[in-house]
Amino acid sequence: MTYDATTALIVVDVQNDFADPDGSLFVTDAPAAIPFINDQAHAAAEAGATVVYTQDWHPPHTPHFETDGGPWPVHCVADSWGARLHPDLDVVDEAVDLRKGTGGEDGYSAFSLRDPETGEETPTGLADQLRDRDIERVVVAGLALDYCVKETALDAARLGFDTTLLADGTRPVNLEPGDGARAVAELVEAGVEVA
Repeated sequence: MTYDATTALIVVDVQNDFADPDGSLFVTDAPAAIPFINDQAHAAAEAGATVVYTQDWHPPHTPHFETDGGPWPVHCVADSWGARLHPDLDVVDEAVDLRKGTGGEDGYSAFSLRDPETGEETPTGLADQLRDRDIERVVVAGLALDYCVKETALDAARLGFDTTLLADGTRPVNLEPGDGARAVAELVEAGVEVA
């Protein structure tokens, strides 16, 4: 992958709860993706690209969690060990940090939040930040392919960014067998390049 000042690399949710085997929502084989992500982040930074790191950052209670009627185990609670970026992840200098789901919303995409009860979507502000930097192309990696990575890439394409998924820099949850492959097919259908 080549990077330049018109490109943003978005590293999605490489946090302990997803990337550590002791995490509450561990993504199988996630640690194996981290060295590749680090290499891409360093290459992007050296080329003058914007690097964005996202984090789920939930309150202790949200309709997003099983304990409150939602689909997911409690994960990435603000300021907890599980919400921290994985210690093997290299965070490059001058990166953009984006925390999502802070108000209890479903924060699947780096670009939008969805109220888990009404379905109403609101922007995170990331698209405007990228446009202010004259970003034209978005490259996406991180966790997990079939949820937050997919939704971030779909939103990036929908918002008019030339969008690429780094397949080696992501892993799926695969709640249902084949979810990862279906996510890739959906991205390709939406015009996302898979590299």
